[in-house]
Amino acid sequence: MTTNVPIGQLLVESGFITPTQLEKALVKQKETPGLKIGDMLLSLGYVSETQLVHALSTRLKVAFVDLSTSKIDVDAVKKIPETTAKRFNVIAYKQANGRLYVATNDPINFSIFEELKISTGMEIHPMLATKSSILETISKAYSASEQEEVMSDINKEYDANAELAKAQEDASASDDRVDSAPVVKLVNTLVESAFHSNASDIHIEPFKDRTRIRFRIDGECIEKMQVKPAVHNSLVTRIKILGGMNIAEKRIPLDGRFGTQIDGVNLDLRVSSVPAVYGEKVVIRLLSTADEKTRGVKELGMTEHNYEMFKQIIRCPHGVMLVTGPTGSGKSTTLYATLGELSKPNVNVVTCEDPVEKKIDGVNQCQMNVKAGYTFALALRAILRQDPDIVMVGEIRDGETADIAIRAAITGHLVLSTLHTNDAAGTILRLVDMGVAPYMVASSLVGVIAQRLVKVLCVDCAEETVLSDPADLRLVNKTSPVKIKSAKAGGCRSCRQTGYKGRTAIHEIIIPSNAIKECISKNGTAEEIGELAKKNGTRLLRDNVTEMVLAGKTTMDELVKATYSV
Repeated sequence: MTTNVPIGQLLVESGFITPTQLEKALVKQKETPGLKIGDMLLSLGYVSETQLVHALSTRLKVAFVDLSTSKIDVDAVKKIPETTAKRFNVIAYKQANGRLYVATNDPINFSIFEELKISTGMEIHPMLATKSSILETISKAYSASEQEEVMSDINKEYDANAELAKAQEDASASDDRVDSAPVVKLVNTLVESAFHSNASDIHIEPFKDRTRIRFRIDGECIEKMQVKPAVHNSLVTRIKILGGMNIAEKRIPLDGRFGTQIDGVNLDLRVSSVPAVYGEKVVIRLLSTADEKTRGVKELGMTEHNYEMFKQIIRCPHGVMLVTGPTGSGKSTTLYATLGELSKPNVNVVTCEDPVEKKIDGVNQCQMNVKAGYTFALALRAILRQDPDIVMVGEIRDGETADIAIRAAITGHLVLSTLHTNDAAGTILRLVDMGVAPYMVASSLVGVIAQRLVKVLCVDCAEETVLSDPADLRLVNKTSPVKIKSAKAGGCRSCRQTGYKGRTAIHEIIIPSNAIKECISKNGTAEEIGELAKKNGTRLLRDNVTEMVLAGKTTMDELVKATYSV
């Protein structure tokens, strides 16, 4: 085995890259001394990380392991300390017959394996894996291991005996335990675990015989663990201390916030507590403030047809673009992606948000403070004196904000905002209902985007089925049975036993034509506006999700959930 691996040639022979691409990469590599050709090909986007690792596996004759689908042995993970795993970018995932199977992206660095052999006392069997999958598994595996230890410590400390039962009744006695190491570790572990699970919220819910902890992942609340009722007061008090909330006040709802950093990503956490029958229910919302988490316009899940319509809207130099949908439908993500596209050195972009969820380089972002009287309406008035080209308003909540936004658009600014409505046509009438004159809406509106999020089927375990029920066939505009895919009950390791892996957005976009503007000015109904929009190229939410169902990307359940009431 040799370190001089002509990996570039192997990638060409495998059909992953062309000879021309390899030549360009070799030229670029000479400009950056010390950078491997594989890393250069990755940075240029010519190959994926998986393609590169498969080519390395063939050349080095080292077996490839897919960590996302492999069962991770927690006892094997513990053989290598977390600091060592991160330093060498390795993860032990299996042990058998005195051998420790270790995933690495550098299987010819033998000094690492010698060091691991000495520290573990076991024979090391290297396996090849992608760097990103190793990092992800390190984060999840050590977090899971720590979670087990924390729960064990919690159970020991809060053993259900008479003394602690009394402490549960006596709030002050329970609060004295808040600084105990197990509770502090439990909160830290919950936040880390939620981040690694891509959860948007952590729910801590007290009941008579237990406190239930659930994560909201891909829009669904999934139970992660239960702790004894005696732990609840200490847990809530610890979270309140972090959030800067009044720990003595338990009779009214409270709000707080705190920040932390996990795996180099800055997290902003919003805390909300409400009194319930058996104690305070707490919800922690996780917001990533990292620039790299901001998605581009092309990653929004738009179809080619909708993306072309979207580009027409953002080319407009002035006017109002509205993104609509229920809470948690991805409106903010669409707005941030649009801002990222529009933000240029020669353009002044100013936003007023509550809260500022993601920081975008080159954009002036203003945080609202309603308690201090700094509302959307006040901020918008002030921003218009800041010589803006583009203004983003987090949400139009009242007639005053709507009126200022419309007037700003008429006077030559591009205004982006969100509204809570069911469909694109209904958004236009909502503005009129808020007190904006129909002719002003007609003259200022340049586009409306209604959207929903639907779960995507796991490609590894999706099952084929036949859709034959007449009612279901009508929903997908079919008259005879068709083959579609459904989620496998119990799923697989790749999708965490859910049957789904991730979510994507579906969109309904209206670009007001002259006929639509005339209809708005004459107080036309949502149905009339919708019919004109369809003639103008608008594809309904139902049409978009129907395409996904027939293509085997999502299920009928998701179609009904996302669009049945629309």
